[in-house]
Order: sequence, then C-alpha cells, then structure tokens
Amino acid sequence: MNPDYQKHFPVMLPEVLSALAPKDGGIYVDATFGNGGYSEAILRQADCKVIALDRDPDVLPRSQELKNKYGNRFEFRAGQFGDFADLITENIDGAVFDIGVSSMQLDEGERGFSFSKEASLDMRMSKTGTTAADLVNNCTESELADIIYKYGEEKKSRQIAKKIVEYRKNKPINTTKELADIISAVLHRTPKGIHPATRTFQALRIVVNDELGELQRGLCGATRRLRPEGHLVVVDFHSLEDRIVKDYLKNNSSKTRHISKYAKPQDLEDNMIFGYCSKVILPSEAEIKVNPRSRSAKLRYAIKKNNKGNVNECH
Repeated sequence: MNPDYQKHFPVMLPEVLSALAPKDGGIYVDATFGNGGYSEAILRQADCKVIALDRDPDVLPRSQELKNKYGNRFEFRAGQFGDFADLITENIDGAVFDIGVSSMQLDEGERGFSFSKEASLDMRMSKTGTTAADLVNNCTESELADIIYKYGEEKKSRQIAKKIVEYRKNKPINTTKELADIISAVLHRTPKGIHPATRTFQALRIVVNDELGELQRGLCGATRRLRPEGHLVVVDFHSLEDRIVKDYLKNNSSKTRHISKYAKPQDLEDNMIFGYCSKVILPSEAEIKVNPRSRSAKLRYAIKKNNKGNVNECH
C-alpha cells in the first residue's frame, strides 16, 4: 500500500457511503479518484464494480494497487470528470464527486497548489496546459483583479492585482512563495484569520483547471448515465462550488423550476430528473478534530426518478 495512504482521509466517508448506498452487483463511479479512499471503501461495502476517473497522472500507481487487489471489480479511466458522459458509456447505479484540490496535491509541494511550500507556481491537476505562473505574468491588471474577485471572493482583489503587476515589471513571478509574499504585502494576517494568500491561490487554481465548468459538465454527464433510482453524491468545499451543486440539484428536482406557469402538474412532474434531493449534510465534530481539512466540507445528494425526465436538458 502507498505509505502516504493513511495520511489522506476520505472526507465524510460514512456520510458518503450512506448517501451512495452501494449494492451488490451495482456499478459506481468515483469521479475524483485522488488516493482512492472512496473507491476502496465502496468496494469493501458491497460486491460491486467501481470505475474511477482522474486527470492527475500521479494517481496511476495507487489505481494499479486497487486493480491488483480487486481485479475486474475496479477499473481506472484517465480523464477529467467534465467529460463524464464520454468516459462512462455504461449505465451506472451511483456516482460520487469530491470537488477541488486533493489532500495529495496539497501535500506535494512541487505541484504549486499550496502557499505553505515553496515551489513553481503551477497548479495544473493534469500537468498540462496553462499554469498559474502564466496567468499572473500575462494577464492584465484588470483581468487579474476580476479573476481574484470572482473566483476567490477576495475583497481587495484590485490592490492585489496592482501589486502583482508592479512586481512583475522587474522580474517574472515564478514561485508560490513570491506570490504569497506579494499578497501578504497587501493583506496583513490576523492571529485567527486565514493566510492572506488563501483566496487568491484558490482563484488561480480554479481558473487554471476550469474547475467550475468541469463541475457543471460533470454533474450533467453523471445524471445522464444514472439508472432510475441511481444516487448522485457531491462533496464540495467552498461557496462557489456549493452554489453550483445546490442550484443544479434544486433546478432538476424542485417544482419551483422555471417552467411555464401554464404547465399542468403532470408536466412539472415529468420534467423533474431527481425524485429526492437531500438538505446539506455537514461533517461531524469528531471528524473535524481528526481531519481539520473537512471543516468546510458540505455533502449533498440526489436520487434519480423512476421516469428519468429530460436528462438531455440538465439545468
């Protein structure tokens, strides 16, 4: 087993398994494989098959461990979960998403996701494409401010963007420490507050990996592949993600969806994809003590109706 495995806690694992409700003979998708915590727990819970997705090439050794251990009951498919409907062609009984950067990626300082470890300013989950350094060195001041405000919800985005542009006139910004120091010159850390760079790093990571677009496409793709009464489970960690998940589940299950006021009750019912949508579920105090990263986690899940609705028009 990977020696780091025990360091990486699958967030809200009991709640995820309860929401997913894996059954013998079922097919389940772990759309965000990471270090395989959910995948292995599902395989242990029921005599089922798990198909795992991930775009990070660093997960391949761990996926091979599970393949060696569980044989044909486990399959790994490389790719991003925004392409869910293309990567998964079979009908499935459930899917689980753990949204955002994984503990493994945060702990691997050289990946550039964390401001707490000096590394190249990378942040690419797939290790391909535009890096965070490309953004901070090439975007205009206005573009940077918009990114930091929209995706980091940082109130002082304009001051941070201005300081970045001033700094890069003399030299490119190439490392996590450089960027964190630039931000810290604008925002001063308070004793109980988060690190000044937290929101800016979040914003850059989201844009580099198109995380919100991936989430929207992934949810719709998973819904299309769910069998009637299939379960869709999502764990997210910040307000931008949670708003997308909450609205998606609500708009595809609630009778308050924007449908013509002249529609008959049966028409409303037919347009609902999910027959059940949970309220938000939060981690236990006991889990937060053991795994502080779970503090901001929120879990939501939905169960597909027997009549599957107009899945080609997910909202």
